[in-house]
Amino acid sequence: MFDLQSMRDQLASQYDLAPNPALAETMTDVYARMDRVVNPIEWATHAPYVAAILELKKQRNAVILAHNYMTPEIYHGVSDVVGDSLQLAIEAANVEADVIVQCGVHFMAETSKILSPDKTVLIPDMEAGCSLAESITAEGIEQMRAKYPGAPVVSYVNTTAEVKAASDICCTSSNAAQIVAAQDSHTVIMTPDQYLAQNVAKQVPQKNVVWWEGSCIVHERYTAQDLRDFREWNPGTRLIAHPECPPDVVNEADFSGSTSGILKYVTDEKPEKAMLITECSMASNIADQLPEVEFVGPCNMCPYMKKITLEKILWSLHTMTEPVVVDLDVAEKARVAVQRMIDLSQKLGV
Repeated sequence: MFDLQSMRDQLASQYDLAPNPALAETMTDVYARMDRVVNPIEWATHAPYVAAILELKKQRNAVILAHNYMTPEIYHGVSDVVGDSLQLAIEAANVEADVIVQCGVHFMAETSKILSPDKTVLIPDMEAGCSLAESITAEGIEQMRAKYPGAPVVSYVNTTAEVKAASDICCTSSNAAQIVAAQDSHTVIMTPDQYLAQNVAKQVPQKNVVWWEGSCIVHERYTAQDLRDFREWNPGTRLIAHPECPPDVVNEADFSGSTSGILKYVTDEKPEKAMLITECSMASNIADQLPEVEFVGPCNMCPYMKKITLEKILWSLHTMTEPVVVDLDVAEKARVAVQRMIDLSQKLGV
């Protein structure tokens, strides 16, 4: 567990991290990417950390991969690559830096290490886990195989390296339907997200999709009644849901898609008002790119994603901790499943 006070004391002895309006003023190009959602006082607090991280990245020959659910000061301030889990997986295999800092949850850092075994992969907080990833084990995969002999196992990338290693192929929310449709078997096992599987089953009725009963603590909390109530309160707002939401929520929404799919939809459609039925930071991170869209309504926050902060990123680069380690045999098998996903996605154009 992090000793936050010790970390802060040590960072303060090495860097001037006090709020600095003068420094913030010199970094207007960075601030311009987030000024709709980060006020000037907040930016003066963030700027010393951002400046220190940007300098350390050069010294360490490091790149920062940030998921769409990171907070704006991370997403816009220090990241080199942003995207959903598929985009980050592909980039992890292609980066030329010596060090990858994974700003996301632990399974994402594991995936980066699996695809870039010779690189140092750091995660700023080892406790940034994932309720969905923790809902399935390799033993659970074997249980599903015993129940449905011969059926291929398509596992969401939101899983541990051990689960990926026990699977035939991985998928993300952006390519799940196409991956499932491309399997030779009539019956396809999907793990661990039951709601993603149920939503995929509607998209590929030619397959018998069966699933493990896991779910995401962010997306499972939304209900169809929430959306109906919001429509009544704020008519005309476009409701856009992630496919990890329950099927009745997806049915109630105007559009459903992965984080990259949501971004494309909002960019193409440019609705006057939009409510994103997903993690809180998603709307904040695209607000500055789409000033013509008003993002409204409630959201649910992922407590695991929010464990990643600027000060922990700075600490990670300063101390080169925490390095992610994946057993070599597990990594080799997991790499096969992830690479199959990447290769098939590229072949299918998804």
